[in-house]
Amino acid sequence: MADVLTQAQIDEMLKSVAMGAEPVVTKTEETQVKEYDFRAPKKFTKEQIKILESIFENYARLLSSYLTGKLRLYCRVSLLNIEEQRYNEFNNALPDYVIMGMVDLGIKNDEISETDVIVQVSNPVTYTMIDRLLGGKGEYSDTSRDFTEIEITIMTDVMKSFADLLKEPWLTHIDLEPRLIGIETNSRVVQTIGHEDTVIIVALEVEINNQKSIVSVCIPAINLDEIMSKFIPRYSGTRRKTDAAREQERRDSIMTGISTTDLVVKAILGEINLDMYEVLTLQVNDVIPLDKRISENILVRVGERDWCDGKLGTYNNKKAIMVENFIEN
Repeated sequence: MADVLTQAQIDEMLKSVAMGAEPVVTKTEETQVKEYDFRAPKKFTKEQIKILESIFENYARLLSSYLTGKLRLYCRVSLLNIEEQRYNEFNNALPDYVIMGMVDLGIKNDEISETDVIVQVSNPVTYTMIDRLLGGKGEYSDTSRDFTEIEITIMTDVMKSFADLLKEPWLTHIDLEPRLIGIETNSRVVQTIGHEDTVIIVALEVEINNQKSIVSVCIPAINLDEIMSKFIPRYSGTRRKTDAAREQERRDSIMTGISTTDLVVKAILGEINLDMYEVLTLQVNDVIPLDKRISENILVRVGERDWCDGKLGTYNNKKAIMVENFIEN
């Protein structure tokens, strides 16, 4: 429906026409245009980005606690933004000399290829930590120089902790064992990611000594897509919610099916290693000493798993074991 002019607007237009001026029509709203690069289409949905935000907000809290305890200064780390871009755009924005930790996520899933991410610490954060860890106040002057061997050694220890802290935020989604595999100080020679490859850049704002800077995590999009495909269905808003009664019926059916399964249960009185000659020369009434005392509990093994232990005795004139402890595996 077209906008209705007020009487004042009509009078103003008539006055302008009478004076020979062109009537001016103002737009109340401007058309919103969003740029889209068809050469590098976005791979991740808003839902997936929200999941990443949740993961790295948790990671930011862990970094805050770690840096505060490590530097004995108040440190605050918060998630700044997450964006998708080409790796060369990220790399070109970095200075020549910068600390970049190469981290292998160590994902325990054969269906996901080996995933290496880059944790990049900006020079103000790096030099503040180095000065503080060497007994200073966390002050620095020149941030455009190369790093010394001592500084690289100090930051290697810090970056190992940065890598280890990645495990907990991801643990509710996928099992992994992240580890630091190397440190690079020249951003131009890093070859782990192709220059035209799409990456996800997670920018974390670090505040130390009332100064703010950035720690970035660079994740290859192709690997992240594989990772998220393993758990994203659990967060799908369109996924049909399972009825509680039907879910309980399914569980009962499974339990009924496995309840009649035969299992081999063994009582392990003790173990000992004998060589072949001793076995071949065994005679009646020979005594074989075991590795347990008569007063110790007997191990109960179900299938190939140690299940529990207990006391050896008799029940209805048969050998029996009274269960005392269950073994957590």
